[in-house]
Amino acid sequence: MAGYAATSTRPIPRLDSDNRAFWTGGAVGELRILHCADCQGYTHPPRPVCRHCLSERVAPKAVAGSGVVDTFTVNYQKWFPAMEVPFVIARIALDGVPGVFLTTNIIGCPVDAVDIGDRVRVVFEQHGDVYLPLFEKAD
Repeated sequence: MAGYAATSTRPIPRLDSDNRAFWTGGAVGELRILHCADCQGYTHPPRPVCRHCLSERVAPKAVAGSGVVDTFTVNYQKWFPAMEVPFVIARIALDGVPGVFLTTNIIGCPVDAVDIGDRVRVVFEQHGDVYLPLFEKAD
């Protein structure tokens, strides 16, 4: 899991007590998803209670940072002024994190090289204290 600095070509989330571990885990190369100590379920997006059992005993846990492209689309609309088009928006089914999907971008390859079922791994794009989890093809 690599980290790299980039110019601000994407909207950057605001950090709060619920999401800080997710958005800053890239500083140490970790993709962190909230995990429940009571039911062992994972919750994403971050929130103060478990989505499965409503326990408040949730804490960030580092996960593998790999997965598979569940679905994707190629975006040609320039909805953020500095963003270059086209780009891939994908939903990633994370390995070892049942029921959790991340909506993110696939980077590092032409948009027509992405397909459903592609193996991917996380890379982090740093923007100050925020590390955006993006994915690149693992093959």
